[in-house]
Amino acid sequence: MTVSARPGDPVITPALVAEHGLTTGEYDRMVAMLGRTPTFTELGIVSALWSEHCSYKHSRPLLKTLPTKAPWVLQGPGENAGVIAIGDGLAIAFKIESHNHPSAVEPYQGAATGVGGILRDVFTMGARPIALLNSLRFGSLDSARVRYLFAGVVKGIGDYGNCVGVPTVGGEVVFDEAYEGNPIVNAMCVGLLREEELITAVASGVGNPIIAVGARTGRDGIHGASFASEDLSAASEAKRPRVQVGDPFTEKLLLEASLELIRSGHIVAIQDMGAAGLTSSSAEMAARGDVGVVIDTLLVPAREEGMTPYELLLSESQERMLVVALKGHEDQVKAILEKWDLTAAVIGEVIAEPVYRVVEGDRVVAEFPGIRLVTDCPTYEPEARESEDARRRRAVDVHAIPELPEESDPVWTLERLLSSPTLASKRWVYQQYDSMVRTSTVVGPGGDAAVVRIRGTDKAIALKTDCNGRYVFLDPRAGAAIAVAEAARNVACTGGQPMAITNNLNFGNPKKPEVYFQLREAVAGMKEACEVLNTPVTGGNVSLYNENPTGAVYPTPVIGMVGLIDSLAHVTRSAFSTPGDAIVLLGDNTDELGGSEYLKRIHGQVAGAPPRCDLHAEKALVAALLEAIRAGTVRSAHDCADGGLAVTLAECCMMERGARRGASLDLRAWSTLPARALLFGEAQGRVVVSTPDAAAVLAVAARHGVPAAVIGTVTGGDLLELHAGDRVISTPLARLAEAWHEAIPRIMQRSASAQDIMLESDSVV
Repeated sequence: MTVSARPGDPVITPALVAEHGLTTGEYDRMVAMLGRTPTFTELGIVSALWSEHCSYKHSRPLLKTLPTKAPWVLQGPGENAGVIAIGDGLAIAFKIESHNHPSAVEPYQGAATGVGGILRDVFTMGARPIALLNSLRFGSLDSARVRYLFAGVVKGIGDYGNCVGVPTVGGEVVFDEAYEGNPIVNAMCVGLLREEELITAVASGVGNPIIAVGARTGRDGIHGASFASEDLSAASEAKRPRVQVGDPFTEKLLLEASLELIRSGHIVAIQDMGAAGLTSSSAEMAARGDVGVVIDTLLVPAREEGMTPYELLLSESQERMLVVALKGHEDQVKAILEKWDLTAAVIGEVIAEPVYRVVEGDRVVAEFPGIRLVTDCPTYEPEARESEDARRRRAVDVHAIPELPEESDPVWTLERLLSSPTLASKRWVYQQYDSMVRTSTVVGPGGDAAVVRIRGTDKAIALKTDCNGRYVFLDPRAGAAIAVAEAARNVACTGGQPMAITNNLNFGNPKKPEVYFQLREAVAGMKEACEVLNTPVTGGNVSLYNENPTGAVYPTPVIGMVGLIDSLAHVTRSAFSTPGDAIVLLGDNTDELGGSEYLKRIHGQVAGAPPRCDLHAEKALVAALLEAIRAGTVRSAHDCADGGLAVTLAECCMMERGARRGASLDLRAWSTLPARALLFGEAQGRVVVSTPDAAAVLAVAARHGVPAAVIGTVTGGDLLELHAGDRVISTPLARLAEAWHEAIPRIMQRSASAQDIMLESDSVV
């Protein structure tokens, strides 16, 4: 069939090609694939599918090095979500994805549609979503614009999840000037299914109809994938139309309809129309099945009059799915959708001819050979070179940084750290989320990891997102390994055996040697950690070009960890609860201060090497902690990380707002260490536990070769007493609780005019 341009379509020029984000080499590659000049529709298709957001052209070679297999992995990378088996014929589907650029220009809808998209990725696997998490990064809350972005993102996440009826059970929020002009908004979803209900997005069966289901297609979100594949600039505000608009109530209907479709036996494949919309969903399903497809854009249900094939193919309107049904079952599919007040329209079919063809009635407006539309996208491995700035900062002797006069009183330092927005309580955030809907949440936001029980069993899953971008900036390989190890420790602290991860790689422009170096080294560090900890990577997302004229964000490879708790009796919380319990430190203290929140908050410096990460020691720590928990000798467990040991101990005492527990602690066994390193250094591989049987915990630790020591006692009072060398902390917990609990609410009470926000916007984006 002959391909012809539509009347009125623009002529293909070098300027038009550049506007679509294709390099000269990529355009030449497309022309060679087609054997002719492309139509405008074809140019739009390739610009979307070959965008960084869809093609992973700078990261695909690196991602292939990650460990992805284990006996419990049912579905690894390459599908909408990864899936692991948890026994009893049950499985967990999970995935994390970014919506960074949309949230930078329209925070409420950007975050809300990010949640909607990740929900669809999970329920298209046949899983019912049971939990949402997030990982957020913003600039300084001193900025009115940052407060506007922060408030909008949190409300968007909360409103969408709450309306759909899926609990938001955990996450993390970091504030740092490195994210000032480009926030990071990552959403993670976890779903439950029976193993036999697993379905994939692989088109098959010549003659089988292709059906668009869910919402109608509009002009919102066109070129959203391309927008996510470019640096933010002063022109980004004008690209608000590329940000989709979400409807959580339609999403809920689509969720139920999709699960019913999957279980009905009437369909063979289903895929979310996410980035690049109908284009990516249809092309990727065809490529996975190595079949041809034909799509007729005149049959696509449209929300607006006069939409062109270009617009219908590239729209990223929300709450839409693409289904391949069994031939002859079209009416049954439509009946299920009608039951849920949704539309279903046959828009094409699977064909034997190995082509990807788009028609508008009798006119062929796009045609590509076989699966090459997906497979012919080039990959790049550009120059990698560490930045001089990172090397210089890492080489700083942080112990030579003089203490401030105020630091002679460690309570002053501790209060300052507890009131740091990055370390402070995130209650202001998660009180806007419904974390208890569906009544399966055992441990919600605020703990080391979230815990969600698996109904009908005695099992639960532990869930965590984690990353310290400052560490990754200073040493990408070590920082990424730490992100995996800390996520594993957090899961273990709740009683969970770490099982697998999903990741979201948030980096700057990969064409810059220092950014590609960060990406390459971070993937290598993640690989090493996952191999040692036996936590394969089941999938994830790569978000590049996270920068604006002021520079790139910190390299932020967020880890989403899933662990399995084999009995609800083993669920362990973070806070001290019982006076008289011994407090035991698992792991050892060091003199490391590099990359710490202490240096950033107290001295305004990002310097020094991040703390060392001994992955085999981390594995032993997790094993020892889980053995002690399963033996019933651990009352509470809290990972020691950001802010150091003093912050961890204070949190153990007062994170439960209505049930504070005092503690008396003695750290003089480490009197040879500098006091500020002991109190506020962020040495890895440490967990603080409370126990009624210290001897049993110490014995378990010894069997695993894990350093352990009794460092104090939980008291019934409201006082934190801590001796560290010649430094003494003795302060009412009420004072620390005020600093920790009220820091963010106090800042967010500040008002800012819309004019102030726009002025700041002009200066940042």
